[in-house]
Amino acid sequence: MTGSRLSINRWTCRTTLVEEFLRSAVAGGVESVGLWREDVEKLGTQALRRRTDELGLRVSSLCRGGFLTASADADRTAALDDNRRAIDEAAALGAPTLVLVAGGVDRADKDIAGARERVAEGVAAIAPHAEQAGVTLSLEPLHPMFAADRAVVSTIDQALDIAEASGSPAAGVVVDTYHVWWDPYLPRAIERAASAGRLFAYQVCDWNLPLAAEPLFSRGYMGDGYIDFPAITRMVAATGYTGDVEVEIFNEDVWADPVHVAVRTIRTRYEELVAPHL
Repeated sequence: MTGSRLSINRWTCRTTLVEEFLRSAVAGGVESVGLWREDVEKLGTQALRRRTDELGLRVSSLCRGGFLTASADADRTAALDDNRRAIDEAAALGAPTLVLVAGGVDRADKDIAGARERVAEGVAAIAPHAEQAGVTLSLEPLHPMFAADRAVVSTIDQALDIAEASGSPAAGVVVDTYHVWWDPYLPRAIERAASAGRLFAYQVCDWNLPLAAEPLFSRGYMGDGYIDFPAITRMVAATGYTGDVEVEIFNEDVWADPVHVAVRTIRTRYEELVAPHL
């Protein structure tokens, strides 16, 4: 069993210095990593790209852009400018896609419908820049419990509506098991994304209980929770998706594991629960 399609997202090992994370991924037989803009800010795009190239690593994605829901004109302009910078960073790193988190409800107006309209407007505004840079935009629906503070887009169908309304082939979606496993329309939505040529990324981690005090940190190693990875992976594979499978876990217990243990556990769970169904 090879790890050729396994990618580990940087935030899975966020308490580990980026250099150690990259070296540990390679030592664990992983060929691809998802990176975050925080490391770009610390190290610089050129230095980070040089290091991944030296280690022979692909970059599966860059996290994150988005946060397009502000109601004030100045805030919207700043968000669009920041997203264009993120697109340029993704291109410089060789990342094929920039993950977008829509943003939560603006407490200035508490207008969730208006916030979703602003996301659609924002994606349409930055998509031409993404096309020019050769980068896709993967809008990520988040579980509905995050609608207030992180993402007013909760389902793949909602994300696809926004992507299609942009009129750009650069706009699409990421399927993240943690956020969409509960959706009764998931098989249809995944097929819809693929048929439209807008299924750009697949991320996996489990849904653990009890929820952590910060629910975002309840993401766990595949197999520790409630998600049926073989079933969802077969849905994705049936569409012809051939991209990387990125393991993205936010969990304080995982962050406490030595990085080589985390990489080994991820590789083992991937080979048991995901890879046979691709």
